[in-house]
Amino acid sequence: MDLDKVVEISVLFDFYGELLTDKQKDVVNLYYNEDYSLSEISENLQISRQAVYDTLKRAVKILKEYECKLRLLEKLYSRNDLVEEINEGLAQLGDMAGDAGCSEMADLIQRLKDCCRELLK
Repeated sequence: MDLDKVVEISVLFDFYGELLTDKQKDVVNLYYNEDYSLSEISENLQISRQAVYDTLKRAVKILKEYECKLRLLEKLYSRNDLVEEINEGLAQLGDMAGDAGCSEMADLIQRLKDCCRELLK
């Protein structure tokens, strides 16, 4: 399975997983986060392999539909990009302030950089 797809579905599951049914949550979690095979999930949940497959496909479709409608993941990535850009600008300003001997400005810039780091957590 494509690693990018696994990561994408895992992140979508982190964002929207609580909107799935308990059965869908279990199947998606076991398959994408715990790396169980369809057969292992089938045995574990005592349902047919076909039911696991159908549930998984339906749940993934639902997760993608939520992202298409709500765009929370897209907004997060966009925000993170903006924070990174701000952080880079602050680093440049910090260098300029340090070169000019402006310790108060350098301290303020460092506090703002710390805030950017917190936003990225």
